[in-house]
Amino acid sequence: MYPNPLKQKLQRGDLVLGTSLAAPTPLVTAILCKTGVDFIWIDTEHQAWGTETIETLPVQMRQAGVAPMIRVAESNGALIKKACDVGGVAIMVPQISTAEEAAQAVSYVKYPPLGERGLTPTWSVVAGLDFNEVIKTANDEIVVVLQLETQAGFDNLDEIKQVPGIDVILVGPLDLSASVGTITDTGSDEVQAIMREVPRRLEGTGIVTGTTLVDVAEMQQKIDWGYRFMNCGSAIAYGAAIVRQNVETLRG
Repeated sequence: MYPNPLKQKLQRGDLVLGTSLAAPTPLVTAILCKTGVDFIWIDTEHQAWGTETIETLPVQMRQAGVAPMIRVAESNGALIKKACDVGGVAIMVPQISTAEEAAQAVSYVKYPPLGERGLTPTWSVVAGLDFNEVIKTANDEIVVVLQLETQAGFDNLDEIKQVPGIDVILVGPLDLSASVGTITDTGSDEVQAIMREVPRRLEGTGIVTGTTLVDVAEMQQKIDWGYRFMNCGSAIAYGAAIVRQNVETLRG
């Protein structure tokens, strides 16, 4: 349970796969934990819930050997602190476009002397772990995931990648499509050119390139391009598609 091996998998160059939390309930969490994923993406940016709603679900994931990855709504010290304190193994920060923003986000995630995060990981008490030991070793376990979602972020990538403490740079195709002028067209030449280039720019830095996709063939393509951290769609979206397909078949 602790420490979760997510960071070690990334450092070894393993293919790390996850999926998003369809609904913040213990039952849905338990079902997703049995799918073989390395992490589960808990989205508090675009979903209606926050840390009050997810509460002990990250501990449940940890106990199942799955890393909870919590995306905060913005690069905000209070939000990031709460995401860490409920048990996030990985913290994802959206809309990082400059090296200064990257450095600030890292500092919010890390305890001193590497950062400025305050000390009270309440999840460890819920999990029955040694509070002091978790504090002393948290910097070694936690995974910092910064999202590249703008043209500016790509233009500044050479500076961003020099910031210490970044584990993953995750390209967000949908927001990126808006930034480059092809809104919602994630398959556009502009988006795909950036997605192909990011792993090349990060080669040799120790930073893993990630993204989030739905289509398996496209995931395989991106793996061939050098992506090693992949969010594989949503169980609710996949499930709804199968239900719709079955209904159409039966009515046909």
